[in-house]
Amino acid sequence: MFSKFLKHTITHRRIWREEQVVRQLTSQQVFEREQKFGAHNYHPLPVALTKAKGVFVWDVEGKRYFDYLSAYSAVNQGHGHPKIVKALTEQAQRLALTSRAFYSDVLGEYEDYITRLFNYDKVLPMNTGVEGGETACKLARKWGYAQKNIPRNQAKIIFAENNFWGRTLAAISASTDPSSYEGFGPFMPGFEIIKYNDPQALEKSLQDKNVCAFMVEPIQGEAGVVVPDIGYLQKVRDLCTKYNVLWIADEVQTGLSRTGRMLAVDHENVKPDILILGKALSGGMYPVSAALCNDDIMLCIKPGEHGSTYGGNPLGSKVAIAALEVLQEEKLSENAEKMGNLLRAELSKLPKDVITAVRGKGLLNAIVINSKYDAWEVCLRLKENGLLAKPTHGDIIRLAPPLVINETQILESVDIIKKSVMSM
Repeated sequence: MFSKFLKHTITHRRIWREEQVVRQLTSQQVFEREQKFGAHNYHPLPVALTKAKGVFVWDVEGKRYFDYLSAYSAVNQGHGHPKIVKALTEQAQRLALTSRAFYSDVLGEYEDYITRLFNYDKVLPMNTGVEGGETACKLARKWGYAQKNIPRNQAKIIFAENNFWGRTLAAISASTDPSSYEGFGPFMPGFEIIKYNDPQALEKSLQDKNVCAFMVEPIQGEAGVVVPDIGYLQKVRDLCTKYNVLWIADEVQTGLSRTGRMLAVDHENVKPDILILGKALSGGMYPVSAALCNDDIMLCIKPGEHGSTYGGNPLGSKVAIAALEVLQEEKLSENAEKMGNLLRAELSKLPKDVITAVRGKGLLNAIVINSKYDAWEVCLRLKENGLLAKPTHGDIIRLAPPLVINETQILESVDIIKKSVMSM
């Protein structure tokens, strides 16, 4: 009797599994469903992903790819890192969200950990990178009025051209990219744009006594991995100090070991007044961002003046601790430095008539495609050969794999890039 029941159960499960395989959507069906029911605000590469682990992702047909975008550097620790997954699942079963209407036993642990790690007095936790940028701007304006005595509603924040820190109304008000801001005005007042990597332009703008802050990416990611001159960040620090202006470093993409240091500003041993983190702050498991600064800035904001329902929630806090621990325990800054040097050295050997430039730091890199070729077409060929990357600004392809990548995988990746480039 039991054997008949067991046989029936096994048969039923086999049929169920076969039905699931039959019901599995094809890539084309995935594309069509998103096109039908979703907003058309993205233009994805035609690949439908269903699974990921480490440096690899798989599509719904089972093909494996190297992930050379890392969710725009959100998965520095690699896809599905077991320590971060464990932190997520354990905390999710215990307490996920309280809102900041109450204390939790996890938030203070996270605040203590991250402020000690980055040597700041306080952290203001949020969720997304753009919220981190908005938080930094609000902190700077409030400081400008409370500490610098800027006349009411006259505070100015300076940004570098070709910046990218999100697509909220404030973020696009700082943008010089028409695809971000066209059709969404009127824009945020008090934002001014200067040239990137230009200390003279910065000093001229800082002479305005109503300027409260200068916000800049240490390396411009979305602009095409634009690396400033050596010494630029030190000059930024010196000029902001000289004119009593807050330096806001947008390290949402460049921070957390991506460039071969814990922070990109560490390459010049300088410290911003406000540090913005996000993306890999959760290892890609959960939206977590942060603005860090000292008491003279942070305590300008009083209860009720800024916050978020999810900001600082127990689940995100526990995940962030685990994500930061992984970066240190696995020495991912050191690996990013080593693997980045290898990647750029190998890419530099590829044909100059297709790839006109290779640049970057650590594992935040880009190749510039000769204008007679189409960077999108190059990415399609990379996809066909088993590597996923996306173009930015037309002729530039960003190459930023998870920081857990090893030498063998780097060399295999370069072979795929070479094969794809040679096919052009």
